[in-house]
Amino acid sequence: MSKKVYVGNMNYGTAENQLRDLFAQYGEVLSVNIIVDRYTGKAKGFGFVEMNTDEEAHAAIEALNGFEFMGRQLRVNEAEDKPRRDAGNNSRPRRY
Repeated sequence: MSKKVYVGNMNYGTAENQLRDLFAQYGEVLSVNIIVDRYTGKAKGFGFVEMNTDEEAHAAIEALNGFEFMGRQLRVNEAEDKPRRDAGNNSRPRRY
């Protein structure tokens, strides 16, 4: 079963292929997703890597959490599933 890993405190210039190569040392990488700002298109400094197995994900977490990559100390841990906010049902009160 695959496992999604959160990668934070990334250099804003990190490309998906660079992140894929870094994590591939610890197992098969199924997907890489660097989060970008929808308005500017610039990276937000974090992303997600999906590893093939739990064991590979844990090996990558152990090895790369705190690892310096492109001048930044990475924060790497197990990704948490958070429900998506419904754009039409905003929890903030409306102002008229």
